[in-house]
Amino acid sequence: MNKRERISDLVGSLDPAPSEGPSRNYYTAYFQLWNAQRYYEAHDVLEQLWLVENNAELARFYQALIQAAGAFVHLQKNFLYPSHAKHSRRLPPATRLFELALRNLEGLPNEFHALDLVRFRELLGRYRDEIVAADFRRNPWSPDTAPQL
Repeated sequence: MNKRERISDLVGSLDPAPSEGPSRNYYTAYFQLWNAQRYYEAHDVLEQLWLVENNAELARFYQALIQAAGAFVHLQKNFLYPSHAKHSRRLPPATRLFELALRNLEGLPNEFHALDLVRFRELLGRYRDEIVAADFRRNPWSPDTAPQL
């Protein structure tokens, strides 16, 4: 089974009513996975839409969501393994991904594809700013306070 098939199976297992069409199912699955703190899988699921999207604005939006999920992968790994040689150094890459995501969200309306981008931008900026303000020594993410979308 290849990656696309594995992701399709994952999406199918999350969506009890696949009547909205494949792209909507993948988009919905992103949020389900995000809210379950499965950021890596959320990234993979949405990447399937981003890779084939022809609309530049929508592709940029998908890319921002993928980058945001990637940033939270870094924060989660850092939280879980703070002394690990690799995972202890994940805060700077997380802030870079927050920056890229925020840049990709520039110029999009305040609500886009049923997502409140005002709140989403604030969320990404807040995490980025907290990490930078702590000089990359404190991770603001925890499983107990993880953001929900």
